[in-house]
Amino acid sequence: MSLDELHLNLRNLTVEDYPQLKTLMDKVYDDIGGAWPKLTIDRLVQEFPDGQLVIEDDEVIVGVALTALVDYDTFSNPHRYDDLIGSREVILNEPEGDAMYGLDVLIDPAYRGYRLGRRLYEARKELCRSMNLRAILAGGRIPQYHEYAEELSPSEYIDKVARRELHDPILSFQLANDFQVKRLLRKYLPEDEKSQGFATLLEWNNILFEPAERVLESRRTQVRVGAVQWQMREFDSVESVLQQVEYFVDALSGYQSDFAVFPELFNAPLMGLQDRAAQQDQMAAIRFLAGFTEQFKAELSRMAVAYNINIIAGSMIEAGEDDHLYNVSYLCHRDGTLERQHKLHITPQERRDWVIEGGDELRVFDTDAGRVGIQICYDVEFPELSRLLAEQDMDILFVPFWTDTKNGYLRVRHCAQARAIENECYVVLCGSVGNVPSIENLDIQYAQSSVFSPSDFAFPHDAVLAETTPNTEMIMFSDLDLTRLTVVRNEGSVTNLKDRRKDLFDLRLRDWSWKSGGRQEEA
Repeated sequence: MSLDELHLNLRNLTVEDYPQLKTLMDKVYDDIGGAWPKLTIDRLVQEFPDGQLVIEDDEVIVGVALTALVDYDTFSNPHRYDDLIGSREVILNEPEGDAMYGLDVLIDPAYRGYRLGRRLYEARKELCRSMNLRAILAGGRIPQYHEYAEELSPSEYIDKVARRELHDPILSFQLANDFQVKRLLRKYLPEDEKSQGFATLLEWNNILFEPAERVLESRRTQVRVGAVQWQMREFDSVESVLQQVEYFVDALSGYQSDFAVFPELFNAPLMGLQDRAAQQDQMAAIRFLAGFTEQFKAELSRMAVAYNINIIAGSMIEAGEDDHLYNVSYLCHRDGTLERQHKLHITPQERRDWVIEGGDELRVFDTDAGRVGIQICYDVEFPELSRLLAEQDMDILFVPFWTDTKNGYLRVRHCAQARAIENECYVVLCGSVGNVPSIENLDIQYAQSSVFSPSDFAFPHDAVLAETTPNTEMIMFSDLDLTRLTVVRNEGSVTNLKDRRKDLFDLRLRDWSWKSGGRQEEA
């Protein structure tokens, strides 16, 4: 499997998918009988279509979660797998049930390591909340138990797995996804020799209420953003930079962030891998830095998929097809897609020392967590750009930046906060800190990363949702409610976008497609 061709899609299972489903189940469940009969799957899809989930890669099914509705009081007590099965292997789905029962979660072995199982579990949880059900129940196999059966009882084995003294591929995964072991089930699946017929009764409790709707078709309204206030420092290799990046991506993903944001030119310390004499030639140094961009794009795209998080990859230097240098931000979607936004306005220093050129395109990007725009540092000081994005229904504007002094930082900060108020959107400001005197133009950094909101009653009194400690490497989180944007745009104390005097002025972006040829790509 090539990462460059990975295109993941989460959707509901249909009866037409059975041939692919059978192939996958026969491959994964070869030790316990393989696939369900077609009749079983057809009935399950007919009776509970929302509960049957698949992940596909280029229309090939690589992950499946099958689910039934059950009565909580019945299945939260001891039972066997056969209690779910009626005559002719029909799964006993209870339309009026008040809980979900996880029947199967299976991932193609070639796609393990991309956390697709976690993605399916999260979709199940969202469905449980939206249907206002009490819990998700599951009978979990313990397939590694046969290796310890002579020395451990099932209860002792489960306890050691829970304390991470042992690893079980199914139980360890379920515990990591917030399921709790409620009891031991005996003779749950007698033909399961690896588990010796034992299983755990697992439960995930729904402590929230959300309106009932088809979760896969609903627009996300709650979005969590995580930003990395990155410290510029000397690195001894490309691998050490990527290791630090992955550390932060892992941490942000662990807090279930929808976005991980990095600053402008966060990999600039790699210029220090040249000898001191070569670093004095700033044009050669910046072209040397551009040589790492393809590797960073590939690795960040891999992380986005593996950690199930959209990554705003700050910005990096890219040599275009015309051999000119550009400052480019990359949006690495968690489905494997890669998109880009060039820096349009180039600072005097970038032009003078590095001969960077500005791009031609301005876009709003559709993501699974809202419509977003990206403006790299200096671009946010030009209000026309943000207004053009707002006219395309942008929800969140990401501003990766790099400033050396506090007055430079305050220019970016004040303009970014103005953009949030003018355009009734969220703005996420993410910068770098630290000092690297040995590298030209990396002597000093100043940043206080922040998240700004519109200024109205539904938001904080100072319109600042979150901010970091100045000049300290750290991560920052903020939960954004997109429904509040809809309300403020239509019913706020002031309604900037609605009240524009279009009879007096208008704004448009010139069509540069003849020149750029479009720069969207996929990885």
